Amino acid sequence: MSDTLYVCISLDVEEEGLFSGHYASRNPPLTNIPLLAQLAPLLHELDFRLTFFCDYAVFADSGAWAAVSRLAESQKVEIGAHLHHWSTPPFSANGSGEPLRTHLLPPRLLRERLENLLEKGKERAGHPLASFRMGRWDLRRQLLPLLAEHGIKVDSSICPLRAFKNGPSHFLAPAEPYWVGTPAGRILEAPITQIPIFSGLERIWMRLWTKRQAYLDSWHFFGALSANPVWHSLPVMKMAARRHFARGGRVLNFFWHSSELLPGASPNIPDQQHAARLLQKIFTFCKWLRLNFKIQPLTASEIAALPIAARFPQLPEPADGDW
Repeated sequence: MSDTLYVCISLDVEEEGLFSGHYASRNPPLTNIPLLAQLAPLLHELDFRLTFFCDYAVFADSGAWAAVSRLAESQKVEIGAHLHHWSTPPFSANGSGEPLRTHLLPPRLLRERLENLLEKGKERAGHPLASFRMGRWDLRRQLLPLLAEHGIKVDSSICPLRAFKNGPSHFLAPAEPYWVGTPAGRILEAPITQIPIFSGLERIWMRLWTKRQAYLDSWHFFGALSANPVWHSLPVMKMAARRHFARGGRVLNFFWHSSELLPGASPNIPDQQHAARLLQKIFTFCKWLRLNFKIQPLTASEIAALPIAARFPQLPEPADGDW
């Protein structure tokens, strides 16, 4: 087993609106995007790599894209695709920005919106995009062959130990990457690293609340560990990395939203003081990783090229998106 911890850090780079329950389908606010510049020390001082999963609104706005591309020029930032289908053309006649669940969309419309996102991303990045994350973690089985067909090598739309309201349950999904076969080819699934504090208890919780999704999802608040800096404290982030590695995990994959860099855009980040604390927590954690592990930073698509990738299992994706 490798003694290296492979670290993938990603952001969902998107418009504001995540925590309001409503997105503007056209000309959404993108005030948060220039704040990505605050992450430059991760690249230049700590020598990490980043993956920016950008949605259509970011690709379509020249100012937002300029802020993204300035960091991408370092060659340490991968541009991936992030589908907010409600703010990706073709738009509905009423112009609604309601974030409907994926399975409620006509298949043809879902395909058209995915293709428009990937084409706009290719136009901006100068090459086809190789990594993807679905908005609201709403990956459904019908998306996987579409992703493979359009050249996506790595998907990162699975969040273990979560059961989303009106959406899929990823509760028992693996925390380490795994391959998924589709008629159009294999895709590597790279879940967010979220693990139970005590292995096995999550299965008992699942049996208790399998039919009550809200109760099932509450495990996330008291029984889970992750390195996600908005969800968990610095001690919990460190514990997540240690326990994941001790249990045989070799890929640490964590994320946050670009809008969480903007004071007031998230209930978790109500003001400038909280925003500054978030950045300090991220930098402190990344320094701690370098001091306590033999690490190799990488981007999302680079996970599929790892020497250990051949040993990742191939698993069937559940038919309805639920684990």
